[in-house]
Amino acid sequence: MLDAASDLFYRRGIHGVGVDELAATAGVTKKTLYACFGSKDALVARYLRERDRRWRDFLTEGLAPYADDPARALLASFDVLQDWMDREDPRGCGFVNALAELPSADHPGHRAVLEQKRRLLGLLTELAVAADLTEPEDLAGLILLLHEGAVVTRTTGSVPDAPRRARAVAATLVAAAARPA
Repeated sequence: MLDAASDLFYRRGIHGVGVDELAATAGVTKKTLYACFGSKDALVARYLRERDRRWRDFLTEGLAPYADDPARALLASFDVLQDWMDREDPRGCGFVNALAELPSADHPGHRAVLEQKRRLLGLLTELAVAADLTEPEDLAGLILLLHEGAVVTRTTGSVPDAPRRARAVAATLVAAAARPA
């Protein structure tokens, strides 16, 4: 059920898919779907949390070679982003797409999106702190801004190599934040 919902929600949008279609695609009854998830809103939140888990696993694996060099890991996060977008995000960021459909802060899916962005900011901050860069929280915020901008501009086709270009800007920021030796 979650696989069917994930595919449909990402490809067609959350509001573009009804419960009847979700159940039919998953090969279950609506009763079964509601018994497992309670509501479509809960299923949306679960879809987003599962997508976040997959992204975090992908990111962790992609950054593993840089475990001893957190400054390089910050920059490598853009390479991982490029790989993810090539494989998983032909329609852009699933979280940003969902947020556009879920403006109410009370929706569990809305909260899942905000949690995902906070976790990513937290990871970037941890890397900046571990790299002993100046003003690590501010730097992490700028790097997150570059990540998000790269996703949107690549998705719209306005900057096809956006993650690579964002990485170059991030390299300048990281170099400027390095403490003198």
